[in-house]
Amino acid sequence: MRDFARLEPHVVDEIVRICEVMLREFEDAQTTAAKLPDVRGFGDFASAQQLAAGYRRKASGTPESAVERIEQFTLALTQLRDAFAAGGEAFLDTESDWARQLAATDPDSGAGNGHQSAQ
Repeated sequence: MRDFARLEPHVVDEIVRICEVMLREFEDAQTTAAKLPDVRGFGDFASAQQLAAGYRRKASGTPESAVERIEQFTLALTQLRDAFAAGGEAFLDTESDWARQLAATDPDSGAGNGHQSAQ
């Protein structure tokens, strides 16, 4: 026998609404994050250029950078919203997948996300 959870339709609707609000906020964050790699004003010294390069790496281009993290969270939240919008039953099928994706974004989870410190 398969375990399943049943949520009242108004609860599912509220969860989907909350996901939509959060997705809009992620869109705004993505717009802001897209500007992060444009670093200026660090100067011409080698150490200043290294610092600017570190900021660019933190901003974009690696799995743990700001732009990519927002994309990862957006994908996981979209899947969660879609699962609930499909009636909640699909939630159980996708629960482990999106939970694994979210856990992989946590550097303290030990999920092996390849997190590297800025150099």
